[in-house]
Amino acid sequence: MAQKIGRPKKDNPINIRTSLRLDKDTDEKLNEYCKKNNITKGEAIRKGVYLLLGKEK
Repeated sequence: MAQKIGRPKKDNPINIRTSLRLDKDTDEKLNEYCKKNNITKGEAIRKGVYLLLGKEK
């Protein structure tokens, strides 16, 4: 049997979509943070959730 081509499956895939509304000032601050730290908005928000929960990831 031939090997499958593509990315390997993740143990904990990121497949749940959540929407949120931000005011202009908060969105600008989030964008600045993401550019400065070279991360996506999703990564920044996930980090924030872990900080709220008191867990480091």
